[in-house]
Amino acid sequence: MKAFVFPGQGAQFSGMGKDLYESSSLARNLFEEADSILGFSITDVMFNGDAEALRQTKVTQPAVFLHSVISFFVEKDSEPQMVAGHSLGEFSALVACGALSFESALRLVAKRAQAMQRACEIQEGTMAAVLALADEKVEKICKSIKDDVVVPANYNCPGQLVISGTVSGVEQACVLLKDAGAKRALRLPVGGAFHSPLMQPAAEELREAIISTDFMTPSCPIYQNVDAKPQTNAKKIQENLVAQLTSPVRWTQIVQNMIADGADCFREFGPGNVLKGLIGKINPNVEIL
Repeated sequence: MKAFVFPGQGAQFSGMGKDLYESSSLARNLFEEADSILGFSITDVMFNGDAEALRQTKVTQPAVFLHSVISFFVEKDSEPQMVAGHSLGEFSALVACGALSFESALRLVAKRAQAMQRACEIQEGTMAAVLALADEKVEKICKSIKDDVVVPANYNCPGQLVISGTVSGVEQACVLLKDAGAKRALRLPVGGAFHSPLMQPAAEELREAIISTDFMTPSCPIYQNVDAKPQTNAKKIQENLVAQLTSPVRWTQIVQNMIADGADCFREFGPGNVLKGLIGKINPNVEIL
């Protein structure tokens, strides 16, 4: 059984999507539609902008989404039997399984980016990567910090977990995690505490937009970040999408559940190969395209 997966923020690179635009009329039409929907030439930034330009909040998330979804439309050779996306990538997955239209998903991604930026301005936060320490130990140490917010944010693969919270909370946790035996506990160059309670203002802002958007019944199950379980109910998908902003990305569990449900081949659509690497570490015995 084939599973299609889609990356999240951080996979962007200068020149992304230009090859698709130049080689496919379908891609050109979709990129030009995106420029019209967003009200600025995101294609110009994607194709010609430098790394700093691509880090602009209004650009990064739509850019990764566009590259992922357009790659899917142009390059797919079959329909997915199950889908999943890492954080932002969940919106790409929803388009791939027919739960959201291209336009609706792009508008939501743009609103999501803006809402997250505003939440970052309300409360400064950060994230840190923790390597080579059991998830249970990371969870226990995060819970032990009572005077600050710090929580597990991304369960990427065994031995790789990202934590998120206030600057002081993450810094305290990093010291304790290293003392507990982590190979590394290093702050990431991000502008906010994504997938933590500090994103609550963004979740509240995005809720109305998500609930007022038409979601269709997907053509196959989507394994969502919040609980790593397959979902086909449109209303439940919406609820999980709102909760995603303040909840951890359970990528390890998603891949494990997909494999348990019959996935034996994974194909990643979008910039980079981050998910391929993570899937290989979660289970080296599955085929990865």
